[in-house]
Amino acid sequence: MPRERCLRVGACAKKTILACAAALALAACNVQTPADPNGALEEVTNGTLRVGASVEPGLIRESGDELSGPLYRIIEEFSASLRAQTSWTVAGEETLVTMLEDGTIDIAVGGFTGATAWMDRAAVTRAYHGLPGMEGREIVMLVPAGENALLGSLEAFLDGKESQ
Repeated sequence: MPRERCLRVGACAKKTILACAAALALAACNVQTPADPNGALEEVTNGTLRVGASVEPGLIRESGDELSGPLYRIIEEFSASLRAQTSWTVAGEETLVTMLEDGTIDIAVGGFTGATAWMDRAAVTRAYHGLPGMEGREIVMLVPAGENALLGSLEAFLDGKESQ
């Protein structure tokens, strides 16, 4: 009986050593998870967050050169959390998605829902129902496909806003 116990401890030690070796190998390669292949989050932090907005009643309003509404306020707060300035572009959804693909904007906001038709061309946040000022409306936001660190940072921020 004691011999079997030693064998099991030996097997556990081997697995632990292999797991540690794998972790060290990944760390040596400077692998970051989640990753941004184009470095969107790093570029935006302390820089400029380029946001595209599709005007949507009750979410994003445009009056002359001014934007307002709950999505506008939320994105301005997110930008401030990254110590970034915000540059806004107003356009239709298709134009905004093309701008995401071209790298002209970092985030697209508007009346996008979880059933958005743009999932195959952009990364989509989780659906949010409880964001301030949304009156229970479901919304998602779009970021360039593959920019997972930016997406993760935006979702973490929105998670915090949803619980307020």
